[in-house]
Amino acid sequence: MSFPHRHLLGIKGLSEPDILYLLDRADEAVQISRRRDKKTSTLRGLTQINLFFEASTRTQASFELAGKRLGADVMNMSVANSSVKKGETLIDTAMTLNAMHPDVLVVRHSSAGAVALLAQKVGCPVINAGDGAHEHPTQALLDALTIRRTKGRIARLTVAICGDVLHSRVARSNIILLNQLGARVRVIAPSTLLPSGIADMGVEVFQNMEDGLRDADVVMMLRLQRERMAGSFVPSIREYFRYYGLDAQKLRAAKADALVMHPGPMNRGVEIASDIADGPQSVIEMQVEMGVAVRMAVMETLMLSEGNHP
Repeated sequence: MSFPHRHLLGIKGLSEPDILYLLDRADEAVQISRRRDKKTSTLRGLTQINLFFEASTRTQASFELAGKRLGADVMNMSVANSSVKKGETLIDTAMTLNAMHPDVLVVRHSSAGAVALLAQKVGCPVINAGDGAHEHPTQALLDALTIRRTKGRIARLTVAICGDVLHSRVARSNIILLNQLGARVRVIAPSTLLPSGIADMGVEVFQNMEDGLRDADVVMMLRLQRERMAGSFVPSIREYFRYYGLDAQKLRAAKADALVMHPGPMNRGVEIASDIADGPQSVIEMQVEMGVAVRMAVMETLMLSEGNHP
């Protein structure tokens, strides 16, 4: 099967076979990352530009490592030192980079839709590394890969997504993907952190952690995104942790073998207790490993697909 999409701008628009194709390719990439010699020549001679308008540590590092393991030439563009700070528009930046003939652009931006706009202006595949509160497709794919490798399947599992759903692109991409693969999805948050119309996305909505976590197979915690909050969405951090932070008592409502996940970076003592984050049910470190594999799979798929290069 060939992948029928030029870009990866979101999970929305991908079919179940599209998602499974990427997950299967990522499974193969895991083996490369676990070898002593991790370097391949798959993308030798091709250029990857990472264009991050928002600060990122793990996502940018993961994409950079993925590109280098595939043999690509990788350039990280520091927007803080670029002409964007001098008033250059997103379109100007796109046109400038396009003139350099990159083979893939990996873009993170604070505005929803900015990555899709940029994709219309360049001649190479574009990968969305997170745009505003819209989507973060590779995070949803790495979460799915983590679940599938640990549980053996995704269909019919109950996945509880807990926390700041309102501001989370991770939650949105995961809801779309998990529904597409047949999971039962719940969201748990205070009313102030639930987007209007969330129930229309095919999820069960809870405002009480114990009720929402009951018999869950997977507990996916979300970061409290205070940098995106224009007002007061929670009374205090202490109150938030008391009612919505994952601790041993709340986790007991889920199944005994429930996975604990977090997209990172974690606020310990805010969204999750340290003993749970570091405990036997946590697969947070595995998520990081799967992130490199998924990004290798996505870049290899897009950069080598017919029609995506001269």
